[in-house]
Amino acid sequence: MEQFDVVVIGAGPAGYVAAIRCAQLGLRTACVDQWLDAEQQPLLGGTCLNVGCIPSKVLLESSELFEKVQHTFPQHGITFDSVMLDLPQMMQRKEKVVASLTGGVAALFKANGITLFSGQGRLLANKQVAVMPQEGEEQLIAAQHIILAPGSRPRALGILPFDGERVVDSTAALSFESVVDSLAVIGAGIIGLELGSVWRRLGSQVTLFETADVLLPAIDRSLGKQAQKIFQQQGLNFRFASHVTACKVKKDGVKLHYSNHEGEQSEHFDRILVAVGRVPNTEAIADAACGLQLDKWGRIEVDDQCRTTLPGVYAIGDAVRGPMLAHKGSEEGMMVAALIAGQYARVNYEAIPFVVYTQPELAWCGKTEEELKQEGASYRVGTFSFAANGRARAIGETAGMIKVLSDAVTDRVLGIHMLGPQVSELIGQAVLAMEFGASSEDLAMTVFAHPSLSEVLHEAALDVDRRAIHKLRS
Repeated sequence: MEQFDVVVIGAGPAGYVAAIRCAQLGLRTACVDQWLDAEQQPLLGGTCLNVGCIPSKVLLESSELFEKVQHTFPQHGITFDSVMLDLPQMMQRKEKVVASLTGGVAALFKANGITLFSGQGRLLANKQVAVMPQEGEEQLIAAQHIILAPGSRPRALGILPFDGERVVDSTAALSFESVVDSLAVIGAGIIGLELGSVWRRLGSQVTLFETADVLLPAIDRSLGKQAQKIFQQQGLNFRFASHVTACKVKKDGVKLHYSNHEGEQSEHFDRILVAVGRVPNTEAIADAACGLQLDKWGRIEVDDQCRTTLPGVYAIGDAVRGPMLAHKGSEEGMMVAALIAGQYARVNYEAIPFVVYTQPELAWCGKTEEELKQEGASYRVGTFSFAANGRARAIGETAGMIKVLSDAVTDRVLGIHMLGPQVSELIGQAVLAMEFGASSEDLAMTVFAHPSLSEVLHEAALDVDRRAIHKLRS
């Protein structure tokens, strides 16, 4: 039986980052992963690189350009005789980007001397790992430390079973061969909004069904209301407080039944995308004899530093508590690698950014105003709109605003919320400020480049103390 210092099960953004960092720290490292390409060769990167974060962002970018060519470019004096959609070429570009990044991870594994085992990994007693390949016999390996990073998969609905054609998950929705006339999206969360936006831009009539009565209940309400209005103006249709009760697949589409405050309803769609969240891949991650503890949601129970109840066994990423975000999992992988190497490390779960890559984008970090009110906290608010920003005017993207929340006594930043162009990049400034325990005054006293979109954050911080320069007050 081959022995390692560390064995990582899973090569998604949590697992592959953990493996690389362990190897960098001088630990003999192996990684077990079951993803294979069409030629049955190992395919690293997990859901994020293969059927999640990366391909969805490629399609979001391509579809946004397609829409801009038709509706925005003429405002810049750029016109075309005709615009045509070449969906196969768009999909080909997506696959090329994915291949370059997954190939890059494979190159990093080789450069760092990581041993890759292709197959399904399962934790056994005494820190042994069974590797079951697609073909062949099971192989046993062992290590002093085990890191479990099995990732997650799309959540299924019993009343809407996936058939890969009419009722699909997010993976299938990244590879449609044609633009359907009508698409229903069950779930108006991050995945539903992003993929719904892609297919709306490309020509589908998209309707999103959401059990909540508002858009994205977890975000700051003031931004959520603005975002909902903008998305509706773009052409997304919403059915809030709607509960899907049944569906009937027909030759020409799907008849979807749902209930809301108006009673029982039904609508016909060409396809249905089920985007109601994800569940951890933990059913077969360990033998029962190991005693690995799972919670009622199927997540592996861990402490603040991702230690499981088993000595020397860690778990990270989508398989444990906290948001299912690639960057959260990666940071947990970095932390665990450092701990195994005898260093100190932590993840500040209060300063993790969230992003929705729509147009405009949504991004936030920290507490919402609603949470602060519920806690009875004393706080101050500063806001500033992109409409008053020179760079936003220049690029023609003026929708949205930035809100800064700070403690009324200490002025420490408690949360920053953004709706606007490229806020997926601007949110990093907010996270950095919160990580360093900055006050709104610290942000207000910082020099921001002009003209830049980041000046909206500067003005929002100034507005906490009612000192915003470019804001009209009644």
